[in-house]
Amino acid sequence: MSKVKPAPLPPDTVIGGYRIVRKLAAGGFGVVYLAVDTEGQQVAVKEYLPSSLATRAPGELLPQVQPEKLSLYRLGLKSFFEEGRALAQISHQSVVSVLNFFRENETVYMVMNYLEGASLQEFIITARELKKQKVFRESTIRSLYDEVLRGLRIVHQHKMLHLDIKPANVFVTDDNRAVLIDFGAAREVLSKEGNFIRPMYTPGFAAPEMYRRDSSMGPWTDIYAIGACIYASMQGYPPNDAPQRLEKDRLSLALSRLRGVYSDNLIEVVEWCMSLDPLSRPQSVFALQKELSRETERSYTKLTVAEKMRLQFDNIVSDNKKSPRKSTVAGTKFK
Repeated sequence: MSKVKPAPLPPDTVIGGYRIVRKLAAGGFGVVYLAVDTEGQQVAVKEYLPSSLATRAPGELLPQVQPEKLSLYRLGLKSFFEEGRALAQISHQSVVSVLNFFRENETVYMVMNYLEGASLQEFIITARELKKQKVFRESTIRSLYDEVLRGLRIVHQHKMLHLDIKPANVFVTDDNRAVLIDFGAAREVLSKEGNFIRPMYTPGFAAPEMYRRDSSMGPWTDIYAIGACIYASMQGYPPNDAPQRLEKDRLSLALSRLRGVYSDNLIEVVEWCMSLDPLSRPQSVFALQKELSRETERSYTKLTVAEKMRLQFDNIVSDNKKSPRKSTVAGTKFK
């Protein structure tokens, strides 16, 4: 039986001087609302409300937390508050702006710029449905991720990690800016303390070390996710998740389908970022930026006859494996 999600705040509720207009989105860790400030300016307000730990009845303001879950709830709350404090110090056009953060109703609220546009995930799905050979042009991919990396570099300089980079968390505004949204700091704390690490992260974009409690995370963890996002921007689908890749890595095979469509350099960049060994990846955003800006010598290697046959054979094998159990591939699709 699926758990009832906590009810969002009703429209016209006033919190911290902001009037709630409507719910924009809800996830496992909270709710995002469209609100207006005292001057009538639109803002986005994010409320910490983890559905696995708290409940709230319709029309109520205070979340209800079971006594045995209270310490974990407070730990996530503290992390969410610290995330707000850290993000408020960052001023970069490629990172969501935190205008204010405050405690109220026994939880925490983060006030951010309200952005109009669509997520990169929506663009990828639309492009994929058009069934073109290229999901995005290579020049578009390079310029888009150059913007994202400029923002991520500032985040890392502030000793923060994003930890949930995926196409749904790259927002493309109506004035064509790429902005990183929805940082995953609260997720990391909760997943380390609780017994439910896997659902915290998005399969395909989460680095292998995020599945292990004892491994250290760093800039290289976010860089893996950037590689996976570039892959999705080329292929139209997310890559296989890390546990699948550790069992049998088919990344090179999947990327070989894109040879001749995208440059060898861009394909190599994706492989480099998505190395299963963290030490084999770019260790800093700067190193990746440098490689991604190398547009001069774009060479394209076509598949050999032997490689084409290998791909055809692989397609037949994977189709046979998939057909009996279509319902199990949810993790490989954009949600």
